[in-house]
This record gives sequence, structure tokens and C-alpha cells, in this order.
Amino acid sequence: MLEAIFDRFVQKTPITMMVRGLMERILNHEHMDSIFDKNAQTQYTRELLFSSLVDMMSLVVCGIYPSVNAAYRHKATELKVSRTAVYNKLNGMELAVSASLLRETSLEMATLMELIGGVPTPILSG
Repeated sequence: MLEAIFDRFVQKTPITMMVRGLMERILNHEHMDSIFDKNAQTQYTRELLFSSLVDMMSLVVCGIYPSVNAAYRHKATELKVSRTAVYNKLNGMELAVSASLLRETSLEMATLMELIGGVPTPILSG
């Protein structure tokens, strides 16, 4: 049954399926938590994993929810932490963690783009 459903999505909206696959591969929980563990200097993980925060924020960035608060309300039971804990983690995000997240995920995306032959024209020289 699931194969038939999956096949229909692939046939009707292949880009949607490819984007989902890319996001799941590049933003996987183990990789996100590893980036945090390697780069965080003052922040720590107690109950709220960095990967959970990335997952929640992806809902805001992709326009699924209009705000962090709306995404938090949707994910509250899954996150099992207070709204204050989420905002504290976001507000205290270290530059090294953000920079590493951007660097590592963009390198992976660039590699995948090259594999499928989609090298974009540079916006800025260099």
C-alpha cells in the first residue's frame, strides 16, 4: 500500500519528493547534533537537542508556520521543554555553531548539486 502511495507522489510531484529526501539527508538528527557537539563552547544539551531546534526552525523557514511560537505550539509535546527553554537556546546560539551548520550543509548541498549536474552561476565573483 505505501509503495503505491509513494509512487504516486513521485509521479505527480517529483520535485517535492527530491527536496524532502535532500532535507532528510542533509539535516538528519545525528549530523545536526554532531555539529553542535563539535562547535558549542558554552552551550550544552540537557533536554533540548540541537537537531530538534533545527527541525522546528525548518518549519518556520519553509513557511509551514509563521513564527517560532506557532512552530513551538505544534511541536511542544514532542520537544518536552518549555517555550522559554526554546527561546533561550535560540537566543544563545553561538556563532561557531551557526557558521559550522551553514558551512557543512552548504558543502553537502553543493556536492549533491554537482552530482546531478546543477552547478549554479555564481552571484558574486570569488
